[in-house]
Amino acid sequence: MPDESDTNTPASAKTRLRQVSSHLTLPADYADVLDQIRTLRRIAATPDQTRRGYIRQKQAGKLWVRERLEQLLDADSFEEIGSLSGTVQWEKTGPMREKPVSFTPSNNVQGFGSLNGRRVLVTADDFAIRSGHADGASAGKTLYVEKLALALKVPVVKLVDGSSGGGSVTTIRKEGWSYLPYVPMFHQVIQQLNDGIPNLGAVLGPAIGLGAARVTACHFSVMAGDVGSLFNAGPDVVKNATFEEGLSFQALGGPLIHCANGTIDNMAANEAECFAQLRAVLAYLPNCGRSNAPPVLPCTDPEDRGDEALRAIIPRKQTRMYNPRTIIDAVVDRASFFEIGALWGRTAVAGLARLGGHPVGIISSNCEVNGGALDASGAQKLARHLKLCDVMNLPVLQFVDVPGYAIGTTAERTATMRWGVELAKAYFASTTPLFSVIVRRAFGVAGGVMLGARDPHVQIAWPSATWGSLPLEGGIEVAHRHELREAERQGAGGKKERYVQLEEEYRRLMNPVRTANAFGVEEIVDPVRTRAVVCSWVRHVYEVLMPVRLAERAAGKVVPSFS
Repeated sequence: MPDESDTNTPASAKTRLRQVSSHLTLPADYADVLDQIRTLRRIAATPDQTRRGYIRQKQAGKLWVRERLEQLLDADSFEEIGSLSGTVQWEKTGPMREKPVSFTPSNNVQGFGSLNGRRVLVTADDFAIRSGHADGASAGKTLYVEKLALALKVPVVKLVDGSSGGGSVTTIRKEGWSYLPYVPMFHQVIQQLNDGIPNLGAVLGPAIGLGAARVTACHFSVMAGDVGSLFNAGPDVVKNATFEEGLSFQALGGPLIHCANGTIDNMAANEAECFAQLRAVLAYLPNCGRSNAPPVLPCTDPEDRGDEALRAIIPRKQTRMYNPRTIIDAVVDRASFFEIGALWGRTAVAGLARLGGHPVGIISSNCEVNGGALDASGAQKLARHLKLCDVMNLPVLQFVDVPGYAIGTTAERTATMRWGVELAKAYFASTTPLFSVIVRRAFGVAGGVMLGARDPHVQIAWPSATWGSLPLEGGIEVAHRHELREAERQGAGGKKERYVQLEEEYRRLMNPVRTANAFGVEEIVDPVRTRAVVCSWVRHVYEVLMPVRLAERAAGKVVPSFS
């Protein structure tokens, strides 16, 4: 028999042929390509603990991007889009064969996931790579996800830590030419906002330029108080442009700045609390306001539950204060009130809650700040909230105790009337059902705006309610100036005595029962019955009015606008 070790034998030739063939012929099951994919995904999912950016991320006390996705989303629910996008270095291993030896993934991680069972799209910056600035894939991935949200009508969650795809000067060197800084994804973002596709954003590091714009544009935004900041440009750029030196991220645009001026809605203690707030807000919102009602949850809190403390919560003396959140908590489903914007526009309270399991928007005056007189920032907050409720099909329950718009030099310098009129536009342009509970004062243009935006009015008053063109404090002085001056001339104490007589007369005439006698107010109710009344109203809204509203939105007859 021939010896196979002899290279000239036929058997040896066949062995060599098989060996060569194995190098030239690729596997029929594409195992080599699948192996490349597995390798790249493994590299992307494994933090490079030697990378300077990763070390800096951890030293700053921040989570790595994929740790954030694990904490935010339901377990094992993330399905990445663009998992292979990034920069790869390849090594040739044979004819028609190669393997990846290093991989720098795109610094925008995007895909599908679930929040408490709700399917969402999520986009998250990886600040550990190029500080979150644009790489070759970021813009395309970002635009694709925004388009996908519109096509599929899926909420979008944006975790911002960097510029969210914004460029840097190094992009010019890489491309070899400078570019016009278009932001094409904003066409899709604006349509999402107006269609009521929830856009929820969290600031989990420095949000810069485009990143700052993207999160600020959201329906709801929250900033991590320990690591978050936001600015148009960072401290180095500011130093060269405005000569303000030595600014830290927090001093330039930290949460104490932007959660107090309305740029960002809420502040959270840390990243984990940010994620909790995102999950909480989404639970009140539909997938798409153009086609869905907000999700109704089972409720064990009796709709006829009454709280007798409500009878005494409004002080008989008009100048005394009370906490409006106590009223809200007593009326809505237990533990369902989620406040939005607590640190800014503090003359008003806004948020989300449930009545009998039905999501509603909440608006309230806040007499603990500025006596409840609406200032410019309070008007801005309420206008924004009305628009949110309108695009999301959320009925609005409001508790009214407003002496009017703020007055004085500060009010004039901050353009209170300009923003007060913008609030009026929001009330009269929005079409979501509105129920008013007049708990105390309703005066002036502000009172008229809050109560007069629907025809017919759907409202009740409490026995503590009072209303008119002007509060008595100051109103008597204006209307009876001449008479009081004459009383003052007649002797010491004359003016004060006449003022007391006039005040007593007006307070008697302003008894809300007299208004009800003339049908100037439809009904005055025992405050204890408030929950039962508003639960009955919201049940009717969802069962009868909501299907009509959705049909009208689908037909283009109702076109709310958030932007």
